[in-house]
Amino acid sequence: MLQELSHMDRITQLQDEIQQLLTIMSNSIAYLTSRANFLQVAPDIPITKSRSADKFDPPDVFEANQKELVADLITKAKQIDYLINSLPVPEPEEEQANRLQLLEDDMEVANEEYIQAVNRAKDLHRQVSEVLKIMLSHDIDPEASTTAGTSAVVAAG
Repeated sequence: MLQELSHMDRITQLQDEIQQLLTIMSNSIAYLTSRANFLQVAPDIPITKSRSADKFDPPDVFEANQKELVADLITKAKQIDYLINSLPVPEPEEEQANRLQLLEDDMEVANEEYIQAVNRAKDLHRQVSEVLKIMLSHDIDPEASTTAGTSAVVAAG
């Protein structure tokens, strides 16, 4: 059980790392599209848009930022790869089916024990209720029981 929790913790860590990777990728795309200058890539295709100098980074800053973004992506990808490699090897299907069958058998036994306990509790409740009814019926009419007791003594005497 503890080992399964540890595996679940790794899966949660993996989900978090993938979310962080996606965030880095999204931020990288946002940076690259917002801070890049438009350059002509082919002589046949003219530049149709331009940005003012304060809207894009100088080439050396832009290249340094690109390298930093790539380093961040690689670092995060390596962390994800490490977490994936630390996950357990999947259990063979036959072993998993056997384990599930054992769990189902245990559950059936526990269910039978539960049903027996519930039936026992109902029986005890019925018995206690009967005893309480008898006790209450004698306490409610004390004169009747005294009269009945006196009658029995007179009849015996």
